[in-house]
Amino acid sequence: MRQNRNQTIFIILSALIVIPMGFLFKYYNGPADQWFNDYGAAVFYEIFWCLFAFWFFRSRAAIIQIPIWVFVITCILEFLQLWHPPLLEEIRATLIGKLLLGTTFVWWDFPHYLLGCVLGWLWLRQLHGIGYAKKSQG
Repeated sequence: MRQNRNQTIFIILSALIVIPMGFLFKYYNGPADQWFNDYGAAVFYEIFWCLFAFWFFRSRAAIIQIPIWVFVITCILEFLQLWHPPLLEEIRATLIGKLLLGTTFVWWDFPHYLLGCVLGWLWLRQLHGIGYAKKSQG
């Protein structure tokens, strides 16, 4: 039980790193800011959703399935940006809607989603190891 609590603490700490970094990248103003704002933030977006799902599903199988599903769902959301019905436009007009759904379809987002999911997968592997690490014999 204690190991699971440690894992929970590390998930929270991870989110406390990833969320501010994502916003920092999204609103960064300096050299290469367009890349940071548009693509670097997307990497943290993917990692965040991997961590969020891992909060609920922590099995070994979930470590592989979560990044795959996060990638698939965010790719679907990217393609939804090509569709502009009034309801989606109203949602996208809000800050939360803009951050979660995006506003503009860009092919170049896909490799960054993939990178974020690979990094998310590596992150989840580390978190899973924390949860099941054996106490050192000493």
